[in-house]
Amino acid sequence: MVADGRVLLRFRDFRRLLAVRLLSQLADGVYQVALATYVVFSPEKETSAGAIAAAMAVLLLPYSLLGPFAGVLLDRWRRRQVLLFGNLLRAGLALGTAVLVLAPVPTWLFYLSALSVTAVNRFVLAGLSAALPRVVDEERLVLANSLSPTAGTLVATLGGGLALALQVITPEGTDADAWVVLLAAGLYLSGGLAALRMGRGLLGPDPSLVQPRLLTAVAGTARGLIAGLRHLVERRTAGQALIAMGVLRFCYGALTVMVLMLCRYAWSDVTSDGLAMLGLAVGASGLGFFVAAVLTPWAARRFGRLGWMGWCATGAALLVPVLGLTFRPVPVLMAAFLLGAVTQGAKIATDTVVQATVDDGYRGRVFALYDMQYNVAFVGAAAAAALMLPPDGRSAVLVATVTALYGATAVGVFRMHARGRTGGD
Repeated sequence: MVADGRVLLRFRDFRRLLAVRLLSQLADGVYQVALATYVVFSPEKETSAGAIAAAMAVLLLPYSLLGPFAGVLLDRWRRRQVLLFGNLLRAGLALGTAVLVLAPVPTWLFYLSALSVTAVNRFVLAGLSAALPRVVDEERLVLANSLSPTAGTLVATLGGGLALALQVITPEGTDADAWVVLLAAGLYLSGGLAALRMGRGLLGPDPSLVQPRLLTAVAGTARGLIAGLRHLVERRTAGQALIAMGVLRFCYGALTVMVLMLCRYAWSDVTSDGLAMLGLAVGASGLGFFVAAVLTPWAARRFGRLGWMGWCATGAALLVPVLGLTFRPVPVLMAAFLLGAVTQGAKIATDTVVQATVDDGYRGRVFALYDMQYNVAFVGAAAAAALMLPPDGRSAVLVATVTALYGATAVGVFRMHARGRTGGD
């Protein structure tokens, strides 16, 4: 694998495209954490769970709503130009966000600016993926599809950590938020300029290919999503696994909002301490994601895909109330690690179930629906948490509700597993 990766990096144009991805996603991590900390940790703001829910909607809904339709335009625009002007546009919009952070403006105007940045992001990421076959040979395309997005996710996480570190060492106040957003703008600018190292027509699409009319293509995409939904109704195992994963994602989102409120109000008197606690929570959850990636292949063989998913939900149902109802830092950080592990473990299992049970001709459309559900469940969880959480984030009702959902999901998944509907699970 390492040797293959080294060979892949010998492709000059792949290295250049990878550089654009790394700079772009590093900027994404910085910008998204800057937005979250401005909403949650600004000393001038009395943050509410509702404000957190609104911020999550801004960050995630563009992915859900625009994602399936991004390819319609990417097949009409030169992808090198999408990477160039998309990043330049985001740099300009991020500069505008920095000004709005410093200025006394209506909250909706700030959210509109942030929404614009994240909406453009969907096109940039889709363009990066669509361009990969133009910079590597077919033999190494699978490896490139594994290496490139994984590296992007890692640097996005690094960007988030960098933003948190800057927030901690910078004096408190909105000036710190503005400086972090300016850093993101600089990184977006660097990503755009890095795209200039590639030829204008290198990344496609081929101008000789005749594309259907725009409205026809959009309508075709919508019909394709409906067809994918109908296919899931026929493939009950895949459909039910996706529903179960949606519930687990909902639980994870609700508890994420709770932890944000605890970091902001219950565990700290000053903003820097709250940010430090949030950094620990993010790190604990990230470590759980890593453990899940290592453990899940063995566990899926041992218990079956759905069996492992059921044990993940069971573990959460048993340990979340024990750890979460204390509302104290150490047990809740342990819960963050657990939830990172079980959520990612269940997602890997769900991905495999869907890949194994859905017809190849429908797989892309089903995963587009999967992506939409995944993000909408998280935003919906934030909205539900806003109704349950008190100002300090301590809500036994929320923990009990999430525990019941985990338990119900475990029972449902184990029943699916017992009926043997996975076709080889």
